Order: sequence, then C-alpha cells, then structure tokens
Amino acid sequence: MSSFNDLLASEPLLLVDFYADWCGPCKSMEPTIQDVAHDMKGIAKVVKINIDKNERTPAQFNVSAVPTFIIFRNGKEVWRHAGLIDKASLIRQIQQA
Repeated sequence: MSSFNDLLASEPLLLVDFYADWCGPCKSMEPTIQDVAHDMKGIAKVVKINIDKNERTPAQFNVSAVPTFIIFRNGKEVWRHAGLIDKASLIRQIQQA
C-alpha cells in the first residue's frame, strides 16, 4: 500500500476522516462518511485514517481531536473541522474546495 503522502500527491481532491475505534462520535459519523464517499465518487476521494493504527499521519497534520475532517486540494490543506458535521455541510465544503 502506498503511503499517505503518495495518496495526497496523487489525488486532486481528498477528504480525510481521522477517527478512532473507541470514539463514539466517530462511529456515529460512519454512515455519513459512507454517503459522502458515494455521492462524491469521481469528484473527491474519501479516506479514513485510524489515529491509533497510524500515529504519524495525524501528528503530521496536528490532529488533536477525533473525529477531525480535513480536505486537501492538490496536496494542500484547504479546510478542517473537528467534531460532528452533517452530510450536506461536508458535501458543500468539498464542492467549494
């Protein structure tokens, strides 16, 4: 599997969901993230990163709370949100990125 930095370099528009298995709000966001990934297919790639299994990437982007959502355009962070967020707001942020 390629590294996150390779993914960042290869995807023009990327939504990253930083989460943890023990995080209740993260679990409640799971269906929303799946819906966003489905609705944005071909527009943006959606990936989930478990902060407990991959500690280096969250540290690289100063993720200190979960869930944290970051949108990257052409490898650069363009938007960030920590905490719960609804599907429509996520899709709007992706479309504006």
